[in-house]
Amino acid sequence: MIGFDEACGRLFAVARPLGVEAVPLEDAWNRVLAAPVTAARSAPSAAVSAMDGYAIRDADIRVGGTRLKVVGEVFAGPKGHELPLEPGSCVRIFTGARLPAGASRVVIQERVARDAQHIRFDACPGEARHVRAEGSDFRAGDTLLAAGTLLSPKALVTAAAADRDTLDVYRKPRVAVLCTGDELVSPGQAGLSPHAVPESVSFGVGALVREWGGDLVGRRRLPDDPAELRQAADAALDAADLVVVIGGASVGERDYSKAMFAPFGLSFIFEKVAIKPGKPVWAGQARGRIVIGLPGNPSAAMVTARLFLVPLLAGLGGRSPADALAWRTAASRCDLPRGDRRDGFLRGRRVGAEVRLLADQDSSLQKQLAAADVLVRRRAGVEPLARGEAVEVLAF
Repeated sequence: MIGFDEACGRLFAVARPLGVEAVPLEDAWNRVLAAPVTAARSAPSAAVSAMDGYAIRDADIRVGGTRLKVVGEVFAGPKGHELPLEPGSCVRIFTGARLPAGASRVVIQERVARDAQHIRFDACPGEARHVRAEGSDFRAGDTLLAAGTLLSPKALVTAAAADRDTLDVYRKPRVAVLCTGDELVSPGQAGLSPHAVPESVSFGVGALVREWGGDLVGRRRLPDDPAELRQAADAALDAADLVVVIGGASVGERDYSKAMFAPFGLSFIFEKVAIKPGKPVWAGQARGRIVIGLPGNPSAAMVTARLFLVPLLAGLGGRSPADALAWRTAASRCDLPRGDRRDGFLRGRRVGAEVRLLADQDSSLQKQLAAADVLVRRRAGVEPLARGEAVEVLAF
């Protein structure tokens, strides 16, 4: 059995990107750039108006007031005012429209009085020119997004502005989830038998896979039958880059989660970790794929999925595995006892700037699971803490 930090280090070593593919911009959300995005054009590509008003020449501003003839109007779009602006003239212009040649500023419409084909304004239209110069946002060839950027909705705006319709991104890890146990039935069916239990964990794990950029290629509920489990393991290793098996990881003659992968050359990354909850969590490799085994108890399964599965997904998808474990500090809302012999990961909830622990930390509980939004790490053997002291927390 190894410590938490050593287990993470071993996982980080195998959590490497799986490859690169080009995807359409509309499919690139939540993917990680494998190559920088450079601008194919400048923005704006020509000087444009930043306000609705009138494009004029500085040379036409007169002491005591200015009167100019309106010789056209121009809207945002490909068609501009083609003729150079002559002395004593102006053009009605709207936000985003290209300035006519010779114009040097825009007088906003609020400062202008217009009658028929002329405008009048005072001698001082103000310091602001209300013009966005060519390339004032970025120029052709500029790097707008670095490789390794997670493509958020805002980053997609930047990529589209670069005039790129496809992006090179790291491939999504394909993930298969296998949940074991004779007692488990599909939700909605447990009422048909007094001994049945609704299978719940695979739904949470599957959602976590999608949230962290994985492609869920299969989710199966399996009985404790060795032959069927081996067959399912074989199929999952064919279909996925990462296989998650839930349950069957404790000591007992019907604990098959490791045995089902043994025929496929299973080698262990680690077999147990000195943490609470989730000591039975394990990880290995079989037939070139990564396999991670989570405990069957729901809260323990979701805690270990957050601690170990999420960094794997991040690394395989092109992100830094360590970034998935971004520990922060917060003030504890209660006293905490001395640390156990193992690192503890307690479920809690933020209350303003503080963190409140959930009342019951039993690893099998599911009702309170939805209320937890942080994990509080209590390192092995640490001294007791009084309310208000800092604790390590991780978004959960």
